[in-house]
Amino acid sequence: MPYLIVFMTASNREEAVKIVRVLLEERLIACGNIVESVSSFFWWKGEIEEEQEALVIMKSNEKLFKKLSERVMELHSYDVPEILALPVVDGSPSYLDWLKDCLEPVN
Repeated sequence: MPYLIVFMTASNREEAVKIVRVLLEERLIACGNIVESVSSFFWWKGEIEEEQEALVIMKSNEKLFKKLSERVMELHSYDVPEILALPVVDGSPSYLDWLKDCLEPVN
């Protein structure tokens, strides 16, 4: 199963933690790294905006991305949250095995 790195920004650390915990509990991600306080500049409603946000870097796979994205949309405070997936082209075999184990349903 092809693995993904999924980027998401949140309004603050608390929101990021809430979303990451749900995604972990539902086994939609194997890991979520939260980088507190990133400066984000973006277009919103015709204006350039600047916000301090938390950046979340998550590890998942292609099979789970649709559900992961839907759950983020349900849990997130933004109207249009950032949910971007990049393919993992390679990785250490032991880490990729760990991802596989974490993303399999628990029996």
